[in-house]
Amino acid sequence: MRTRLVATMILTLLAVGSVSAATVDGITIHWISAGTGPQTVVLVHGWTCDETSWQGQIPAISQKYRVITLDLPGHGKSGSPKDGKFSVDQFARAIEAVRIEAKLDKAVFAGHSMGTPVVREYALKYPQRVAALVLVDGLVLVAGSTRPFPMGTMTGPEGLKARENLIRSMFSAATTPRLQKQILQMMMDTKEATAAGAMQATWDSSWWKNDVILVPVLGLYADRSGLADKAGLNRLYPKLEYHEIAGTGHFLMMEKPQEFNRLLTDFLAKVRF
Repeated sequence: MRTRLVATMILTLLAVGSVSAATVDGITIHWISAGTGPQTVVLVHGWTCDETSWQGQIPAISQKYRVITLDLPGHGKSGSPKDGKFSVDQFARAIEAVRIEAKLDKAVFAGHSMGTPVVREYALKYPQRVAALVLVDGLVLVAGSTRPFPMGTMTGPEGLKARENLIRSMFSAATTPRLQKQILQMMMDTKEATAAGAMQATWDSSWWKNDVILVPVLGLYADRSGLADKAGLNRLYPKLEYHEIAGTGHFLMMEKPQEFNRLLTDFLAKVRF
């Protein structure tokens, strides 16, 4: 009985992980490490989210891999830029700061939503550190595209309502009332300056590039996702493995974690670190 209790406690500690911090541009970056596997998976959240988006993945993935989650600048428990300016470049460099602190050589980098262009930018800046990418219902932005900036103001009372409407549009029948409450609280609690600045940074076409990334890439998308630009995906990622998870919305990893984790672990098993 005592042996079983000790084993349970150890597994619990591994799943919870250790909390650490890194810095980029003087900003403190909050990150958590779980698991002790020889290979590492870094999970990057989306717009106005935080590292708790991945709670449904950590226990499963950390059984075999080290799993790192982080809060991008302005999000979650990380600090914000003093000048109030956000950029995809800064987000990518925040990941690199965490990689250095975590003493990683190479890893798989997964990005949800806005996190997809962030991990793409990371792969372009630090290709030697990337074993593979995972795009989770991620935004695909191709240079030369004329897609407009999708939102009006995100400040003041009108901006707050616009944010709420945008978030609710991401839900599906699989987003239970409990999940809806959790996601709304997480995203609406994010500072107004971050919501506006991170959205503007994402749609700043100056960083959009058509560089081809040749590492293995897993695309996990929502059912009939409006973000699934398959032509763009195949153009940018020739080694793409693509799946849509039936009956899901934008938060597919939270809505159907078992199916999501199965597809992710199957892909990870094929990656050469």
